Amino acid sequence: MPPEVWLRGPLPDIPRLLQPVAHALLQALEEVDSIVGDFPAQKLWNRPSGVASVGFHLQHLTGVVDRLFTYARGERLNEDQARVLAAEGTPDPRIATEDLVAGFHRQVDRALDQLRRTDEATLTDYRNVGRAQLPSTVLGLLVHAAEHTQRHVGQLLVTVRVQT
Repeated sequence: MPPEVWLRGPLPDIPRLLQPVAHALLQALEEVDSIVGDFPAQKLWNRPSGVASVGFHLQHLTGVVDRLFTYARGERLNEDQARVLAAEGTPDPRIATEDLVAGFHRQVDRALDQLRRTDEATLTDYRNVGRAQLPSTVLGLLVHAAEHTQRHVGQLLVTVRVQT
């Protein structure tokens, strides 16, 4: 078993100060793949003891990275992003576990591309967050995306284990 991503050395083309963000996202990706690998679709929307479903966590992992990286670019959410946010956790038997995992893979790939293009000189630039336009910075948003992702991966792990 290889060491955790952060112990494998620097990632090519990722700015030095953003390496921890990229490492955390890639670690989350590997953990999601191992946690959810053969999780049965019929349990995707179960909420054992009232906790969030596996389906919700997979949708939220993708959505939160998309939204926070959007804010880091200095953009507001578009209608599609608002619609996706509103639908997170809504059971949909047409959605397969593999589709949600693949969506998370695509989102992490987009996030890594954005990290590659991020100028370290902009990391302390002010950014507005959400409808309330709460204050943050580019770095604050990127780090929060990574830590929030890790938090949900941990919750996902527990929810999967309880059901298998």
